[in-house]
Amino acid sequence: MASLLVRRAFNVSRRDFHLCAPVMSKKTMPDPIDHATGLEKYELLAKQAGNDDPFFLKAVKRGKGTKAEPTIVNAMDTYRSVGCVCNEEDTNIKWMWLCEGVPKRCECGYWFELKVHPAPEKFNLPL
Repeated sequence: MASLLVRRAFNVSRRDFHLCAPVMSKKTMPDPIDHATGLEKYELLAKQAGNDDPFFLKAVKRGKGTKAEPTIVNAMDTYRSVGCVCNEEDTNIKWMWLCEGVPKRCECGYWFELKVHPAPEKFNLPL
């Protein structure tokens, strides 16, 4: 209550500081690549180079899926958890573990194989 009386007596508003839009329009945010470091910068540089999925996180469509030509699943480690939607109308996912060099068959009959790619080294990441 006292602050309201003081504001009325001295005619002080809560919003004394303001900038108009034309003055602020000249200011821009810096490039995000300049501020990023480590894995974030690695990902931004890979996307700039044209690789939209540098960590292999996007879904993979099943290929032929035979034992001779299994669906290749990319990973940055020697193992990975893979989910298979066996039928398009299924509402659940069948999960399995894939290990390097060991093709695995899903319950629906499709074969999967893991392809290992080198991960970025911790001490060689861009600064």
